[in-house]
Amino acid sequence: MKLYELSPAPGSARKAWRKGRGVGTGNGKTAGKGHKGQNARSGGGVRPGFEGGQLPLYRKLPKRGFYNRFGKEYAVVNVCDLNVFEDGATVDMNALLEKRIVRKPQDGLKVLGNGEITKKLTVIAKVFSGTAKEKIEAAGGKTEVA
Repeated sequence: MKLYELSPAPGSARKAWRKGRGVGTGNGKTAGKGHKGQNARSGGGVRPGFEGGQLPLYRKLPKRGFYNRFGKEYAVVNVCDLNVFEDGATVDMNALLEKRIVRKPQDGLKVLGNGEITKKLTVIAKVFSGTAKEKIEAAGGKTEVA
């Protein structure tokens, strides 16, 4: 297949409708904008959320909570999930993504201490909970902060 042989699927692409090019086109004169008014002017129209001076919905609804722009969202793994790896393996974000234990990398990996670990592993993560660190090292493994 050559580049010039490519074409869109039949019926998926429509020709652009050229506006304001004469009465015979069916879209001449006012070019689909009607007669006069704010929306007929160049640069006319209102911003999103504007309701003609009425108090807009986004100002009527209650504001709840707080969004921390600097907060980190970690991909969380418990130590019991690490038992799927073989003894002596190095467990990092890429290894967890391959085994589909973690679906999205987000801002890094956080290991929590829920469950038991039986394998001797080297775990590389951004954050470890205290119990997770204890359990990994008690099983003979190592923890590295990346």
